[in-house]
Order: sequence, then structure tokens, then C-alpha cells
Amino acid sequence: MRQKTLFSYETPFSGEHNIYGYVFGAGTYSEPLKAEHSAAIVGAMRGNEHQQLYICSKLSARLAEIEEHGDIVHGKSILLVPSVNYSAMNADHKYWLSDDSDINRQFPGNPEGTATSRLAYSLLEELKTYSYGIQFPSYYMRGRFIPHIRVMKTGYESTNLANLFGLPFVMLVETRAFDERTLNYNLQVSGTEAFSLYSGGTSRINEEYAEVAVSAVLRFLSRMGIIRYNSMGGNISTMMEEDEMTSIKSEAAGFFKRMKNVNDEVRRGDLLAEIIDPMDGHVLSEVRSPVNGIIFYQQDAPLIYQNVVIFRIIKKIHK
Repeated sequence: MRQKTLFSYETPFSGEHNIYGYVFGAGTYSEPLKAEHSAAIVGAMRGNEHQQLYICSKLSARLAEIEEHGDIVHGKSILLVPSVNYSAMNADHKYWLSDDSDINRQFPGNPEGTATSRLAYSLLEELKTYSYGIQFPSYYMRGRFIPHIRVMKTGYESTNLANLFGLPFVMLVETRAFDERTLNYNLQVSGTEAFSLYSGGTSRINEEYAEVAVSAVLRFLSRMGIIRYNSMGGNISTMMEEDEMTSIKSEAAGFFKRMKNVNDEVRRGDLLAEIIDPMDGHVLSEVRSPVNGIIFYQQDAPLIYQNVVIFRIIKKIHK
């Protein structure tokens, strides 16, 4: 493994800010070898993405072992970028400290622009030289969900390759206007096969889901002939459209008492949760499943507002 500086930025108060990548399979720092840019992996882009950074730390340790045993295929290389916004993480802040900008809304970036725009430009210029790009983003809603691969419909997507991660679901999503400023979208249009691996959490570390994510990445790298690794296990992925899921919203605000968990199979009419009055403790609302299916997402906040999504269910096609 060798360290590589991807972006350097002089800050007015805290000195030099560097973004580092770690290269596996390309020789030592003093004697780097010429190797194919096979796969680039990006972790935390926001300051609250502790799960994503944790996954990268586990993945780095595993890749170091694989490299030490000579099991990165000759002529292949892997780039791992654990964090691109560690200053915000150190300050317990979600976005870039100086201007509160979101790096994952700055792509393709501008080499003459703001700090985050320059960072995005430098990062994309490096990553788009790789054949495959894997990102660990955070889910746009707070809560727990089934780990899955998300693939944007850009016209350049490769759904067949998404199955090789061996996760239960591959979610196809329509591209929205703001998606065109994300890393995943810009990697795809630049010619890199890009995949977003959603690992089931964000600010809270989930050890089980982190291991699922690490295994999925190693399984993909093995199946693409980049590493030699025993990739037993995994699932035959189900391909589905995101808008095929049923969303359930809260009818009241209060304490959220869950009766079911993510990945539980439910039937129409099953009691999923109760919403409790925080003052007198009586049940304000019973949340029941409107369909037969599997719980894909659930809110995990102790207190919830009215009219927010609290469950998303994958409908069963067959009875």
C-alpha cells in the first residue's frame, strides 16, 4: 500500500488540508509499478458519515492483507479514498466547514472555483481514470435500511455488473436534476462503471452491515478478476425500480414504537409500529402494512413528526 495526495488546499486558519488516497497493488511508495487503474473506492464525503469511514477502515485492512499475500492480480491496482471531508468530521459538522457546501453536489467541479468545487474537480480527474468506481454514500432519509446497490439511469449504467456484488437488491433510480452534480453520475458519463453501495446506516456504526459492505466489495473485485479472494456467499440480486416500493407516512407526531424491523417479511394488516402520545402515553396511531412484502426502510428516531415517511416496503409480486 502507498499513500497518494489527491488534493491539497491551504486554509487560512488550520494550515494545509490534504485529501489522501491509498493505492493497493501498485508496488511500494519508493518503487511504484505501472498498473492498470482497476477500481476506485470512495468513503465518507460528509462529516456525519461515520459508517462509511468505518467501512473503509475495515476494507483497507482486508486489502492490505490481500496485497501482503500476493493476491492482488498482477498489473491491477485499487485506489481507496476513506474520507474527502475529514475536517468537518473532526468538527462534528455535516458539510464543508468554511461555506457549508456539500461536496457531493459540486461535480464535475471547477479548477478555478471554490474549495469544494476544486476538490470535486481534482477527485473526479483521478477517479475517472479507473475502470470501476464504488462509492459508499449516505441514505437521503434518516433510519435503517437493507444494504443495496443503487444505479442511476444515465444511459451508461451497467445493471449486469451491479449483480456481482451479491447484495439482495439492486435499485434502479431515475436521474433527477441534482443528481447531475453527484460523483456517481459524473463517473458514469466519464466512462467509469460506477456503483453506489448503501450500507444500512450513516452516523451510527453498524458492525454487521459494515461487514456486509466489505464482503460485497471484495466479492465484486474478485469476480472482476482484480483480486484473488474466496468470494463464497452472497445473493442472487433482485433488480427493481425505486418507485415500485410502498411508502408509509406517519398520521401523528409522537414516540415511535417499532414492532417490526428492516428485512422482516410482513403481510397486509400486520402491526408495524405505534405512535405514542409523549404526554399521557396513549396510542395516537397504529401503523399497519398496506401490502404483503419486505420492510426495506424504517425510521429509527425515537420521536417523529406527522406526515413523514416511516417505512418503505418492497411489495411481493407473488402471493
